[in-house]
Amino acid sequence: MTESISKLFIRDLDRLKGEIEKYGNEEDLWKIDGDILNSAGNLCLHICGNLQHFVGAVMGNTGYERDRSYEFNARNIPREQLLEEVDKTKSVVIEVVEGLSEEQLATTFPINIWNYEMTTEYFLIHLYGHVSWHLGHINYHRRLLAAD
Repeated sequence: MTESISKLFIRDLDRLKGEIEKYGNEEDLWKIDGDILNSAGNLCLHICGNLQHFVGAVMGNTGYERDRSYEFNARNIPREQLLEEVDKTKSVVIEVVEGLSEEQLATTFPINIWNYEMTTEYFLIHLYGHVSWHLGHINYHRRLLAAD
């Protein structure tokens, strides 16, 4: 299980880098309009912050301290800095996820987020879905801007 989920995270974090790199104009990473309230840059920060918090700090005891408000309110972070954050996140995910044992996957996740208990394995699958969901938002955002 850990090898499979790690490969999926790696694949989609690499895709995230690719999406960020494909923005022709770096300023477009931060555009919002109408009901589109989250820019690609903010979604990138959110994906990284979410994984570094739940996988890194909670599962891997990395000491990462999340600033969720920053993830959604920061503006005009250079593309290169976003890409570095994705690389750092990928390294944390690989180290922590691939280091989990079958017994650890079967344990109850230490934070009760939705008022019900879940296994660590279940929560990792949820986290992967969360990454994929926001990656789709970023892809759509980029293509919508390119159509202008």
